[in-house]
Amino acid sequence: MKKKLAALLMGTTLALAACGGGGGGDQAGGDKAGADPEKLFNQKCSSCHGGNLEGGVGPKLSDVGSRLSQDQIESTIANGQGAMPPKLLEGADASAVAEWLANKK
Repeated sequence: MKKKLAALLMGTTLALAACGGGGGGDQAGGDKAGADPEKLFNQKCSSCHGGNLEGGVGPKLSDVGSRLSQDQIESTIANGQGAMPPKLLEGADASAVAEWLANKK
């Protein structure tokens, strides 16, 4: 019973963390150029991929740019993959994070 409760709590925590905050709070208009990709990553992605890109629930991304192009990373953000839900970031935010990650080699 304790294992089931722990699994439920962990799953709920991951789902809520993956949802992030949503509303683009500190960016008026949402899709503004000049977004801070590292801040966006930390808000939306680090709960699964680790604060230092070391991985965890999700795969490590510290060298993702050596495996995937910016377009492929952006496609993964848009469409999701495996347990990763789609559209955690959209528009200019997704592009900024994809470009930032593509430079991780």
